[in-house]
Amino acid sequence: MGRTPSRRVVDDLRAQGIIVKSPSLRGVAEEAPGAYKNVRAVVDSAEAAGLARKVAFLKPLICVKG
Repeated sequence: MGRTPSRRVVDDLRAQGIIVKSPSLRGVAEEAPGAYKNVRAVVDSAEAAGLARKVAFLKPLICVKG
């Protein structure tokens, strides 16, 4: 029997040193990193279009979904 999509997300993130804490696995797959655009590409595009200017590089330490 294979792993569920949510279990794969949790295992893949754990392999990257990211800990997922959730009361259930039900919504975990929705938060998979692949569900989001690459933030660097978004920032680079905004700067190239003259919409924004890079002023800092921030690295998130925690993410809370509510």
